[in-house]
Amino acid sequence: MKTERLIGILSILLQREKVTAPELAEQFEVSRRTIQRDIESLCQAGIPIATAQGTGGGISILEGYRVDRTVLTTPEMQAILAGLQSLDSVSGTRRYAQLMEKLSAGAGGRGSHILIDLSSWYKTSLAPKIESIQSAIQQHHTLRFTYFSPKGESVRVIEPYDLVFQWSAWYVWGWCQTREDFRLFKLNRMTGLTAGQAFVPRAAPLPDLTPDRVFPANYQVTVLFDPACRWRLVEEYGADSFTVEPDGRLRFHHSFPDADSVLSWVLTFGEGAELTEPAQLRDRLGQLTRRLAQRYQKEV
Repeated sequence: MKTERLIGILSILLQREKVTAPELAEQFEVSRRTIQRDIESLCQAGIPIATAQGTGGGISILEGYRVDRTVLTTPEMQAILAGLQSLDSVSGTRRYAQLMEKLSAGAGGRGSHILIDLSSWYKTSLAPKIESIQSAIQQHHTLRFTYFSPKGESVRVIEPYDLVFQWSAWYVWGWCQTREDFRLFKLNRMTGLTAGQAFVPRAAPLPDLTPDRVFPANYQVTVLFDPACRWRLVEEYGADSFTVEPDGRLRFHHSFPDADSVLSWVLTFGEGAELTEPAQLRDRLGQLTRRLAQRYQKEV
């Protein structure tokens, strides 16, 4: 794409004193004429580029403008490249890897020492969804899909505006025609994703991704954990998420958005956790465990 190529050319010019048109043409696998048009586009955008013919000639940014090279320092460039590499881990294509190679041309060295992989167990199904959603956002086409949530199954049609990676999962932010409001939809809960009709983009606010907004504190929970569960509490909620009781058990306080998430999470600890508050959830958990015991008990 032209935009990516222009970014790559500008990156090279900011990192090197001078480069020739044949070098750029080979690097970006285009003709010299295309490079010349790209240089003209950069000049029209206000970048003061000078060209010199003959031996020792080439393309460079005017010396007086060189101070702006500090806008992207080497560590900052490496951070950008790490971010591009992370997008490539879920894109299902080499688009970002190719852009990364172009951006890093002439920088030398191994590059960033930060490795980010955003892929998951669902990479095979996620990559096509991400590509389809990106295309729909760029072309302003609606998306139709079946959505599965704790409230049930429904068919939604949305105007997509943003792809969001948050809380270790991917979401799409868009205007839901059913709810007539902006909603956040988790990609792993979507099936049968198809593009629909073109729409006229509306003013779209950025999604409010604060935890209190997305995961409202409907239940204040207290759980006592065996000391052997310390590593999980530290990993999932932090070392300051609990206090140590005189008997060595760990007292944990936290808020949860719904009862099912509390019960399912506590059950993953088996006998290592005891839900103490609130009383109604403790009673529900007791009833649930008794039903499970009856289901799995061996017949005599």
